[in-house]
Amino acid sequence: MVWSELVTLYGEHCTLKPLTHDYHDALVEAVKDGEIWKLHYALVPHPDDMKKEITRRLDLQEQGLMFPFVVIHNKTQKAVGMTAYCHIDATNKRLDIGFTWYAKSYQRTALNTECKLALLTHAFEQLNCIAVGFRADYLNKASQQAIERLGAKYEGMMRNYAIMSNGDIRDMCLYSILPHEWLRIKNHLKALLTRYHNQES
Repeated sequence: MVWSELVTLYGEHCTLKPLTHDYHDALVEAVKDGEIWKLHYALVPHPDDMKKEITRRLDLQEQGLMFPFVVIHNKTQKAVGMTAYCHIDATNKRLDIGFTWYAKSYQRTALNTECKLALLTHAFEQLNCIAVGFRADYLNKASQQAIERLGAKYEGMMRNYAIMSNGDIRDMCLYSILPHEWLRIKNHLKALLTRYHNQES
């Protein structure tokens, strides 16, 4: 499997499609759901900056550093968020999953679990990654908890990781999943999805 190959990842609740500018208007509507760009510890684009953010992600894709996806909710066929393979190191078969956001209406649903299952399955079973990482702002406790619920292991914190657009300096918590941990985590995520399904039934 060539790492630069465009792929679409399918799930019961969502589909992850390669990002294009065609999704601009739908993503603007999605980000307005909950005004999630106002979260100071998350890198969520303002509606007026969506075109620039899509371009940024596609430029990184051209450089082989990111593979950005748009998240489509299967039932409504609406674009409800974005995610990406990022910090890609194809030579060493490593990547992160990140730059993820969802419209508020779809947060704390089966959507995120299914997205992560699809992304991790492809990373470990098609790309044969030796490690998949996650990063979360030190102040973003909800994101840290979500990553820990996946089963990723905490590796430490990078202090003064980056300068935010408002001048704040962020510290970053690092997590990872390794191949020998994948089967257990895969079964865990499938069990979580079954639980979501039972709650909805």
